[in-house]
Amino acid sequence: MADGVQLESLKREVAALQWWHTIDLGNGIVTPGLDPTPARLPELQIPQDLTGLSVLDIGAWDGFFSFEAERRGARRVLATDSFCWGQGGWGSKAGFNLARQAIGSRVEDLDIDPLELSPDRIGTFDLVFFIGVLYHMRHPLLALERVFNVTRDRLILQTQVDLSALDRPALAFYQGTELNNDPTNWCGPNPSAVVAMLRAVGFSEVKIISQWFARDVSLADLNGPPVSGHVTVHAWR
Repeated sequence: MADGVQLESLKREVAALQWWHTIDLGNGIVTPGLDPTPARLPELQIPQDLTGLSVLDIGAWDGFFSFEAERRGARRVLATDSFCWGQGGWGSKAGFNLARQAIGSRVEDLDIDPLELSPDRIGTFDLVFFIGVLYHMRHPLLALERVFNVTRDRLILQTQVDLSALDRPALAFYQGTELNNDPTNWCGPNPSAVVAMLRAVGFSEVKIISQWFARDVSLADLNGPPVSGHVTVHAWR
């Protein structure tokens, strides 16, 4: 167990960083993430037992889901990111590195853009996380093709959605800082589009696991401001 001096040092290191994920580092130390990350687990429905599986976490940022997969028994976890590890976003890789060290994790890491993913570069994985990334992609269908190519069995995807009143597949394009004053938010597919795109890139089975919308929308609202909401989908090859 870490002594008092080590714990105080860790607390100072944690406090000096800006965190997105809320991660329990043990000994009463929890990172002050802007995102209530543990509360997302019921929506994602990640299998409780990942014993023996290989897991890829695309857009890992501070690493909460990577570490969670390891905690659930995954034999290998690869965390990947680029933008949030210091290539343009307000975040950095410092949080991931500190958390990994603090909890004694063996999660691997690789700086790589989602559009550069391929079996030749990273191999394939039994389970892939693509959580909170799709709507940041300027080329969402291409990104999903890259994700499909490195998925051996199951994908767990969560994304911002929009135009939910439409039954047919549709995708909203966000100009500038239209969504949440964030220029990195590019698109909001509706749930039908998420399912259709996953099938289009090759997944044979696609299921909407959970979805949440800030408010109900009608067709009259479609020309209004973006509607906050998200959907979680599991897809199998």
